[in-house]
Formats: sequence, C-alpha cells, structure tokens
Amino acid sequence: MSGALSHIRVLDLSRVLAGPWAGQLLADLGAEVIKIERPDTGDDTRAWGPPFLQDGEGRNTSEAAYYLCANRNKKSVTVDIGSAQGQELIRALARKADVVLENFKVGGLAQYGLDYESLRAENSRLVYCSITGFGQIGPYANRPGYDFLIQGLGGLMSITGARAGEPGAGPQKVGVALTDILTGLYATVGVLAALAHRERTGEGQYIDLALLDVQIACLANQNMNFLTTGTAPTRMGNAHPNIVPYQDFPTADGDMILAVGNDRQFASLCGVLGHSEWAADERFATNAGRVKHRDVLVPLMRQVTVFKTTQEWIAALEAANVPCGPINDLKAVYDDPQVKARGLRMELPHPLAGTTPTVANPLRLSATPVEYRNAPPLLGQHTHEVLQQLLGLSSERIGTLASSGII
Repeated sequence: MSGALSHIRVLDLSRVLAGPWAGQLLADLGAEVIKIERPDTGDDTRAWGPPFLQDGEGRNTSEAAYYLCANRNKKSVTVDIGSAQGQELIRALARKADVVLENFKVGGLAQYGLDYESLRAENSRLVYCSITGFGQIGPYANRPGYDFLIQGLGGLMSITGARAGEPGAGPQKVGVALTDILTGLYATVGVLAALAHRERTGEGQYIDLALLDVQIACLANQNMNFLTTGTAPTRMGNAHPNIVPYQDFPTADGDMILAVGNDRQFASLCGVLGHSEWAADERFATNAGRVKHRDVLVPLMRQVTVFKTTQEWIAALEAANVPCGPINDLKAVYDDPQVKARGLRMELPHPLAGTTPTVANPLRLSATPVEYRNAPPLLGQHTHEVLQQLLGLSSERIGTLASSGII
C-alpha cells in the first residue's frame, strides 16, 4: 500500500531540527525525501553526541542519537553546493522535485542560484519552504535563530518555570527544542496546503516560515490572557493560569498530576480526598472561584495528598473518573502498558548497528498508513543511486564528481 505522499519528491536542504523534522514527517507519509548534505561533515547533528548509536559490540558508530531522531525514511546525497558543478546538480534535482525545504540565512542560497526565484524559473510547480529564525523581512531578518533564543525572545520562558519566591524560580526553557519541532509541524502543514493549491492551479509557491512567528502563535491561551487584559502572564510552575486544580501534588512516595477540568470532576475529587465540603464551599464550588482562591485551596489539598502513594491515589481517582496521572521519566514512559500497546518504540534495520530504535509516528491513517522504509541514512548512502537513477549520470561521471570532491 502506497503512502499518501508517494507521488511527491522533496529536496531537503535543511539541517539540525526544524527542517529535518518536516522532512521526516513528509517521508513518513510516503514522500521520497532526498537529504542534501555536505560531503565532509553532513548534517551538524550527526556529531551532536554523545550519546551515539552503538554497534553489536557496544562500540560507538558515527551516528549521534540527535541525528537519528529526525531523519528516518530519507535518502542521503552529498553535494558541495559551494561549487558550480554542485549547484548544477542541485538545480537538476530541483527540476525533478515537488518541494524544497531549506533553512539557510536570508538570501543565503541566492548566491548559488538556488533561491526560490531561480529554481521557480526552471520549475514553476515547485513548493519552496524557507525556515529561518525571524522570517524574510523585519529588522531581525538577518540574525541567526536558535530554538533556545526564540524560547526566550518569544515569551515561552516568561511563563515556564517556578513562580517567584519558590525554589528554582527564574526563567526556564522547555526540555526539548519545542520551537523547532512546532516549526517543523507548521512547515509540513504549509507544504501540504501549497501542494493542495497546486493540484487546482498547477502553480507552486513560496513559504516564509519563522521560528519566532511559530513560537508566539503557539502561546495559545496565554496570548489571549495577555491580549484581553493587557497584563503579561508570569511563571506559575506547574499550575494552570485558567484552571484549578490543574497541577502537580505531592504524594507519600513522589508526586502526581491532577487535571480537573470542570466542577463535576472537582466534586468527585473532593469525595476521594475525604473533603466533600470543599465542593459546596462558595470559594471553591466553581472554577472561577477556585482560580481566585487557589492560594487557599491548593495548600489544603497538599496536606491531604501526602498521606497515600501515587499509585494509591491514581487507582482511587481513576475509579471516580478524576483525570490524574504519574510523572514518568522516559524509562517509565516506555515501560507503560499503554505506550507498549500503541507500539511507540520501534526498531529499524541499520547498516552499522544491526538495528536502531525509533519512535513511531503518531499519525494513524487507515487507508494510507505511515511507512517505515529505512533508518536515518549514513552520510552519502544514496548519492550514487539518486544521481544515477534520477539524473541519469553514468558511473564514470559520478566517479569523476566524487574524485573532485563535488559529491
């Protein structure tokens, strides 16, 4: 069964995370994704370790775990785009591509004749997605953009971390490069929208995507909390600005999360905690009241939750249909029976390690399921194959390009 995008070819000139994340998602959906890399070092993340993937004898390979997270199902082709011959190879590939992904600095590819206008002149159906830190216009357009910087500049760190006066108070970044991941998802959505438009009109288009724009857009309710009041939200630890109780609580052996979303659930929670009177208290009976009086209610609840273990509370709360859960580390995550039932950990064949672990794509499509064709490729693994089969170059020509360092 072919993937939904099996008719699409993507030329991926991006590296690190946002662009490669989009490329991997498109590849998972069936697209042929050709990852263009430097012949000497390839994608920067190949060296972003330890940890590195290990072979069957426990020795490190050259494949960093970071690189492995975002490059499944792709073909690696090494090309020196700084050379005239390398640029012509990229142009030839772009003529046969549907999509180009790139995350060079603004104007960075124009000097090579690989910008959108240059490639569109030879392929008007091309969908060209540029990912930068700050977009193609504006006073910051020429600045380099990194996830950590954008989390700070874009407001995410102002609402993440312990609140003032609590241990560990201060700005805190999210534990993964969330802005990059979200930008990769937006890039995928944009590409799919542009392809849908092309189906009706026959014309490709340009996508200008900025990490900063994505970061700000994804602040969701916190954006509107500010825009409707003029008051900037602050860090609240694990508490929720609009719902109470919706945070972590201590238990006899650790911590648990309560995520009470309505008054009915709160009444059920009060019954499990042995304090049904709280549900009738005018200060706590409604969510608006609980938000207003959180500094009274939350300490009262914490005095109760410490007397049972996390699992004891979860068993009792789940029986009462109160949303709750543990706080797992990743070992506990992959040991969780629900995670196992969903098959989120997978193994793919790997030429150096025998197999490599990977995390399943969360999309479950009934007619065009996600395909797992190959592990993240070795550097240049598919150069000969792509140049010969797609561009029709002879083995002799490919050998000449290789000996001259073009590929």
